[in-house]
Amino acid sequence: MAIWLTDSVSRLTIQQARLLEAFADLAAVAIQRAELAEEALNTEILQATEKLQTALLNSISHDLRTPLVSVIGVLSSLQEEEMNLDDAARRNLIQVAREEADRLNHLIANLLDVSRIEAGAIRISRQPSEVQDLVGTALEQMSGRSDNRPTTIDIPASLPFVSIDFGLIIQVLINILDNAFKYSPSGSPVEISGRQVARQVEIEIADRGVGIPSQDLQRIFNKFYRVQRPDNVAGTGLGLAICKGIVEAHGGRIAAENRPGGGTVIRFTLPVAEASLTDREGKNEHR
Repeated sequence: MAIWLTDSVSRLTIQQARLLEAFADLAAVAIQRAELAEEALNTEILQATEKLQTALLNSISHDLRTPLVSVIGVLSSLQEEEMNLDDAARRNLIQVAREEADRLNHLIANLLDVSRIEAGAIRISRQPSEVQDLVGTALEQMSGRSDNRPTTIDIPASLPFVSIDFGLIIQVLINILDNAFKYSPSGSPVEISGRQVARQVEIEIADRGVGIPSQDLQRIFNKFYRVQRPDNVAGTGLGLAICKGIVEAHGGRIAAENRPGGGTVIRFTLPVAEASLTDREGKNEHR
């Protein structure tokens, strides 16, 4: 705080000096209180962050340890000569180990993908692609996890190509389909549809599961967020967060809602390939 006097002769009166000191003291107290409040807030944020990191670490450690323990248990059983396992039992144990190893690999891949998305290191190699090819490839890769449930596909042949990274969007479809299969009853249908909305294509995947509580609909795309369910289905809460990062990196949007009559709908949009737009505009002009 500084005081500028109009001339060298002027002096502050005693009352003015005391008033100035009172202002200075009050200003100092206000500044100190603001600094202390900021420090307290930073401390609170740090504590909350540490708690969150601890919780996430515990969750990830559990999810990593569970399949690893299963694989080690199977290998130990196969190594024990006293077990006297027949061929069928051995095949069954090997199948269990393979499934748990795949689960572990999937978890690690998800963690790496989240890290890439957050670091902005995800690279998109766009190419014009057919939505029918995308859905067909994703369903083929999911064939072992679909429980042979009925899947209906409604994608018009006239739907334009989309400008995407084929491998990344396949991953989006697989993550959404995996959720649809895990959180809906075996034998219940899953419906996949597509339609054009302006200069984008909207893809929709709908199931007949238990749905999502309304307060969780906006949060399921957050990293590590999981809806609390009594069935306690295994998962890390990373799949939809990865979908959101990939779709938004393509310039699209993704959202979830509950279906009338029960179930969940996940919709996301992808940009139409410029070649498709040019062809359509040319046909319209020709007509």
